Amino acid sequence: MTAPGETAGTGSGRIRVLLVDDQPLVRAGLRVLITDAPDIEVVGEAGTGADAVRLARDVRPDVVLMDLRMPGMDGIRATAAITAQGGPSRVLVLTTFDDDDHVHAALRAGASGFLVKDMALDDILGAIRVVAAGDALLAPGVTRRLVAEFARRAAPAARPRPLDGVTGREREVLTLVGRGLSNSEIAAELVISVATAKAHVGRLLTKLGVRDRVHLVIAAYDAGLVTPAG
Repeated sequence: MTAPGETAGTGSGRIRVLLVDDQPLVRAGLRVLITDAPDIEVVGEAGTGADAVRLARDVRPDVVLMDLRMPGMDGIRATAAITAQGGPSRVLVLTTFDDDDHVHAALRAGASGFLVKDMALDDILGAIRVVAAGDALLAPGVTRRLVAEFARRAAPAARPRPLDGVTGREREVLTLVGRGLSNSEIAAELVISVATAKAHVGRLLTKLGVRDRVHLVIAAYDAGLVTPAG
């Protein structure tokens, strides 16, 4: 367990990231990537879930980049412990396409976003920025798998979920959320400001009575706005 740059990160205005993976080569690759980003810095590394929990408490990073499959305390239990601390850290999970059950468990544990490990490195940096800004993020591939898994597990509804009180524009936003787009991507797609996109998402959370963006994805599926096929 290491904490490089802990002092330098404090008050610097940069996004402070904790890397958690039991493979040193993976951590090294991510560290090199992040070192090249002017607005992000690595403030710690952990090779086990238990070390990640302790380091998150001590260093208080903005984002924890979390592997799920580790010996001992796995990434799911570590995510639950970190989010239960009530600190500023948001967990961004690195997963693979065959980890559907782990994705569900990590959602319940409080993860703020998911990425697949074969994503481009620039996309990983972008995801760190999105989650650090307080937004939730699901990689589109993970979103499609997530929706498909909910479809498989849930009993088929007789009719799509009604969207009472949801405006036409909000339906468009909900559809894009269901496809895994971030607020900035929604803004670009609909030619609106990021602030407006964020406001639409906030109103959807209230109107649909769901607690987070992930459950908006489920609501989009239940309403028939998105399907497992895309």
